[in-house]
Amino acid sequence: MHAVILAGGKGVRLRPYTTALPKPLVPIGDQHAILEIVLRQLSTAGFTHCTIAIGHLGEIIRAYVGDGSQWGLTVGYATEESPLGTMGPLLNLRDRLPAEFLVMNGDILTDLDYADVLRRHRESGAPLTIATYARKVHIDFGVLTTDDSKVVAFTEKPSMDYRVSMGVYGVSRSTLEGYTPGLPLGFDELVLDLIRARNQPHAYEFDGYWLDIGRPDDYDRANAEFTTRKSLLLKGA
Repeated sequence: MHAVILAGGKGVRLRPYTTALPKPLVPIGDQHAILEIVLRQLSTAGFTHCTIAIGHLGEIIRAYVGDGSQWGLTVGYATEESPLGTMGPLLNLRDRLPAEFLVMNGDILTDLDYADVLRRHRESGAPLTIATYARKVHIDFGVLTTDDSKVVAFTEKPSMDYRVSMGVYGVSRSTLEGYTPGLPLGFDELVLDLIRARNQPHAYEFDGYWLDIGRPDDYDRANAEFTTRKSLLLKGA
């Protein structure tokens, strides 16, 4: 099983933590970097090969991870000379990837079963599988529905339920055909292209623990929760 970890971003929203370190290497707890936790989880889940897409401060990641043997993985690297978006780095790797593989951001903490995502992707026959997470937003105001300057409905402080992408995907190599290597390709562009082509992605619904470490508040929360979540995040590792 093969995983591609996207670790080429500049982590602008997480500054100043990412001024000297790439975001996947910011420490969580006293002993671990985010990327180390991810690699341990992939190895425990049965993945044997991993490609890390690096860019900003990528040589630090390469020096830290090495060949991946300390986690029982064979790790290779793909370097972005310029930003290529979420899916763009995969285009340059396309001929070196298996028919189906896992793609994930290198800055998330979750107890998601990565192997099950890939297995379900293979079984679905879909071009793309998106791991999704339930979110609820509470609106602190009364919401009006208007039509031609008339109020036709009113809801007092409603809440909205929706599902968001977790930054973990099952991808089929054939899905990347038709796109030009070396050019940017965003996740949003790929999803919209598939929907327009009536080749809809598959949703993998997950309701366990998930934290996207994108802002200082998220990073502080991750550190505050790690002690109690460590056995969950590193089970079997």
